Amino acid sequence: KSIPRCRRINRMLSNESLHAPAFSRSNSQASVDSASMEDFWREIESINESSVGVQGEQPAPEVKPVDGELEAEWLQDVGLSTLLSGEEEEAGKALLSTLTRTQAAAVQKRYHTYTQTLRRKSKPPVRDVRDVFGLSEAPPDASCDNHTTQLAGDQEEKQLPEVFQTSGPVPEEASLDSPALCNGSPEEEGSFAEPGHSSVSILEAVPDIPVHANGAAESGQTDPSVLSDDDYLEKNISTEAEELSFEVSYSEMVTEAPKRNKLKKSEIKKEDYTLTKFIVQKTRFGLTEAGDLSAEDMKKIRHLSLIELTAFFDAFGIQLKRNKTEKVKGRDNGIFGVPLTVLLDNDHKKDPAVKVPLVLQKFFEKVEESGLESEGIFRLSGCTAKVKQYREELDAKFNADKFKWDKMCHREAAVMLKAFFRELPTSLFPVEYIPAFVALMESGSHVRVQLQALHLMVMALPDANRDTAQALMTFFNKVIANESKNRMSVWNISTVMAPNLFFSRGKHSDCEELLLANTAAHILRLMLKYQKILWKVPSFLITQVRRMNEATMLLKKQLPSVKKLLRRKTMEREATSPKASKVLQKSPSARRMSDVPEGVIRVHAPLFSKVSMAIQLNSHTRAKDILAKFQFENSHGSSECIKIQNQRLYEIGGNIGQHCLDPDAYVLDVYHVNPHAEWVIKPQ
Repeated sequence: KSIPRCRRINRMLSNESLHAPAFSRSNSQASVDSASMEDFWREIESINESSVGVQGEQPAPEVKPVDGELEAEWLQDVGLSTLLSGEEEEAGKALLSTLTRTQAAAVQKRYHTYTQTLRRKSKPPVRDVRDVFGLSEAPPDASCDNHTTQLAGDQEEKQLPEVFQTSGPVPEEASLDSPALCNGSPEEEGSFAEPGHSSVSILEAVPDIPVHANGAAESGQTDPSVLSDDDYLEKNISTEAEELSFEVSYSEMVTEAPKRNKLKKSEIKKEDYTLTKFIVQKTRFGLTEAGDLSAEDMKKIRHLSLIELTAFFDAFGIQLKRNKTEKVKGRDNGIFGVPLTVLLDNDHKKDPAVKVPLVLQKFFEKVEESGLESEGIFRLSGCTAKVKQYREELDAKFNADKFKWDKMCHREAAVMLKAFFRELPTSLFPVEYIPAFVALMESGSHVRVQLQALHLMVMALPDANRDTAQALMTFFNKVIANESKNRMSVWNISTVMAPNLFFSRGKHSDCEELLLANTAAHILRLMLKYQKILWKVPSFLITQVRRMNEATMLLKKQLPSVKKLLRRKTMEREATSPKASKVLQKSPSARRMSDVPEGVIRVHAPLFSKVSMAIQLNSHTRAKDILAKFQFENSHGSSECIKIQNQRLYEIGGNIGQHCLDPDAYVLDVYHVNPHAEWVIKPQ
């Protein structure tokens, strides 16, 4: 015990050949060599010393959750608190009506565990799981276990479970009994169960129908000009590059794979270039950034992402979360130890549009000014006395704009940046998910699988965490771009920064810390490598959000008779019946009464001299074409030309809150999915 921790851990790593650990180089993509991990453990020692010196905090033992607490917390986190309270909420019903088969199984499994726990405590649940999901007497756990074990067996005859989607609009006059929300033939009997005395049935049957990908071009409509996102997809794709699809639910893809063990396993090595290259093809809907959607729709994305992430790990027989989320009350003022949301609330008084704490942006600027080429910039500890002085001054003076930034050098800024993240009340990334990622990597999973899990985790982050993490990855990639001079590679940044971004206040054994260290560093490495993919919103989640909004509108519209209307099918048949889809689209009842004919949209541009224009859409009209048309019409003054460069086309309302369209999106396709939207050109 007298040996410093970094030496003890490195000694353990150097003896890997003598004692094959569970997380060895032979069966894990996250294994790293002892020389590289020395930076990690040195950082841990530095954190321990500074935490005792500054705050006097000592690690606390992890508190194991009481039976049912994890499930109740999870249901709250995914927006299904209505299942706990028994109240009738449109949002909860709408969410449940959009779930895929694997997502519904994940909800069912946790709600069943929760209700069983209440029964053991002699507390009747507010709803029986069979009332919610219309199940038979067979226990849900059995079906979920069978669903998991099927992965290892032969699934050649297994159909791909359905991804619920809206490939066309819901008519204004549609009801919950109408075929517009039906996803099966008249002969299929999937329906809502009759509500009981104290329960409301939400979902009874999910038909097993093949997926139709959201946003994919119809047969014969593929456009070679929209193959890739130029920001991060190479035009000359190597033979080793793999395509990553956003169109189908990740958990559905995993359960559909008939022979998972035959997937190529990637060995993660120190060299960054050994990581698999992925490409994402643009569909006719383009690609969507997290910031392109409204706050309300992103909240739904978070809920769906957490359900999907849970279902994804369920498919591998892995429990996503084993301990309750650490909840530490942060400070109400100052800079260090203050929750991100509190910092942003203060910053909004200066700049209402800010998404990343201003103090963090200043740290980035100080390092970028003179430290990008400084060797070992994030390994150096800086002057302890100066760091302590700056901390106190920032806490006291920053919000009043009285702190003198010119006296701080890049080394102190780098130290303060690390301290800022490790002293947050809760870690930037959910450390309680790390054991699940450990298990996933120990299973020898392909990097694609790890990337999909990480993608869902990023989408499930709170807005403040996700936006801050994106800014942080952008900043770190600027540091890495100067690797030849600062000696900070993806590998180095990952091992040094992981303990500051994934921290736990619980006590762990050395072996446990080794697993957590390897995994945290590997996750950060994937974030840095695939940053421009991870912050794109998967289109299958956007489809579910559209369905949620449609279902919510119908539930509100027909609230007086909602109990009578609950007994019906939930999904549209349009995905598998193009003829019915065309009838719906051309039906006068399916469109808002207006003077705008079919296929014509009226675009509003309130900031320009020509504020409105009717545009006839065709299969080749892209969002950037409409922007160019407005630019041409308003090009009489030079100021108009300058302004249009910062404008984007938005679809607003209908089945989406607000959606900033990709310039390459084909507007007619978006129009068919959301014909009741308004179209506005405004600054992004």
